[in-house]
Amino acid sequence: MALARSPLAPDRFPDLPPIDGVRVAGKAVGLKKNGTKDLFVALLDPGATIAGVLTRSRCASAPVEWCRQALKRGSARLIVANSGNSNAFTGNAGDRTVEETVAAATRFAGCAPHEVFIASTGVIGEPLGPDAIGARLPAVAEAAAPGDWLDAADAICTTDTFPKGATRTATIDGVTVTLCGIAKGSGMIAPDMATMLAFAFTDAAIAAPALQELLTAAADRSFNAITVDGDTSTSDTLLLAATGKAGHAPADRADDPRLEDFRRALDELMIDLAHQVVKDGEGAHKFVTIAVTGAESDRSARIVGLAIANSPLVKTAIAGEDANWGRIVMAVGKAGEKADRDRLSIGIGGVEITSLGQRVPDYDEAPVAAHMKGAEIDIAVDLGVGEGAATVWTCDLTHGYISINADYRS
Repeated sequence: MALARSPLAPDRFPDLPPIDGVRVAGKAVGLKKNGTKDLFVALLDPGATIAGVLTRSRCASAPVEWCRQALKRGSARLIVANSGNSNAFTGNAGDRTVEETVAAATRFAGCAPHEVFIASTGVIGEPLGPDAIGARLPAVAEAAAPGDWLDAADAICTTDTFPKGATRTATIDGVTVTLCGIAKGSGMIAPDMATMLAFAFTDAAIAAPALQELLTAAADRSFNAITVDGDTSTSDTLLLAATGKAGHAPADRADDPRLEDFRRALDELMIDLAHQVVKDGEGAHKFVTIAVTGAESDRSARIVGLAIANSPLVKTAIAGEDANWGRIVMAVGKAGEKADRDRLSIGIGGVEITSLGQRVPDYDEAPVAAHMKGAEIDIAVDLGVGEGAATVWTCDLTHGYISINADYRS
C-alpha cells in the first residue's frame, strides 16, 4: 500500500546524533513485498545494559517471549528487528525462527544468546522460514554505522507514513549524556506496556535494574497513555540500552539524585515518540489531548481518559469537527470509575462548556466549533470527586482508518 503522509507529520526527520557505543543499520532484505527497508540491526559495545517493557497480550509473539527471558540478564550486544511479518501466532515455527536468528547474531557478534534481542512487526499468523532473518543478518550488521538513524527508523515501519525519531540530552555529575530513540506505530495502538516497536539508546552508565525502573515509569507516562484504535498488539516491544560511554560514575539506583535530569530527558523522549505514533494514527487528521482531573485516583483518571479517547462516537465527532460534548459525558459514564454527575465539568479548547453537572448558562459554541476545525484538539474533564489526574493522547477516527485496514494484507 502506498499511503499518503499524515497531515500531522513533522516537516522532517530530526537530526539524531551518534551514541557512543552504538551502531545501527536499516536495509531492505526482501521480507516485505514492496521492496522497502525491512530489517533493523543495532550493535552495542560490550558492557551495555538494557531494559525493556513488553506487551501483556496473552497472544504475544515469539520475539516478545524471547525478550521477556533475555531481559532478566540485563545485558545486550545486538537488537534485531524486522518489519513485514510479526512472527506472532506461528507456533513452534516462530520459536525456531527466533532461535535461528539469535544463533546467527551470536556467531556474528561473538556474544551470549541472552545478549541478543529480537522484535518483529507486521502480519500475524504467517510463518517465516527458520533462517529468513538469520541468513540476512550478517550483511545488514556489517553495514551498521554510528548515527544511521533514518534508515533504522525506516526499516521498522509498516503502515507508518513517516519514520519516527527523537533525541534529548541530560547531565549526570556535570557530564552531558545523550539519548536517541526511534519508534514505529500507526494502527493497532492501545499499548498495554509501551508501543508497537520502540528502541532507545543512551551513553549514560546506568545499571540494568535502575534502567528498568526508569523505563517502566517513563513508558507509563507516555506510551501507556496513548491510543489510536483501542487494540493492543501481540508484538509491543520497547527497549532502552545504555552503553556507559559518557564517562560519569555509574548509577546503580533509579532514585539516585544524580539521575533527576536523566529522568526528565527520558520522559520527554518517550512522550515525543508516543505523540508521533498518535500523529501517524491510521487515517488521522487531528491530534487530541484529553486531560482528566478531579478523579478518585490517577489510575481512575487514566481509565476515564482512555474511555473518552477510545470512544468511536467521540473520535468520529472530532473527525467531523462537531462540538458534541454530550458524547464526552457518555464516555465518562461508561468508564465505570467514580464520578459525580452534579460536579462534572467539561471544556474544549479552553472554553468551559459544563459546570456542576450542567451546561453553563452563557455557553457560546462558536469558539468551540472554531477550535474543532484545528489540527490539535484539547479536551478537559473534571470529575469532581478527588485529586487524581492524568493526560492521554489520541487521534480522530476517519474513513481512512477503515480503508487502510480493509486493504492491509492486499
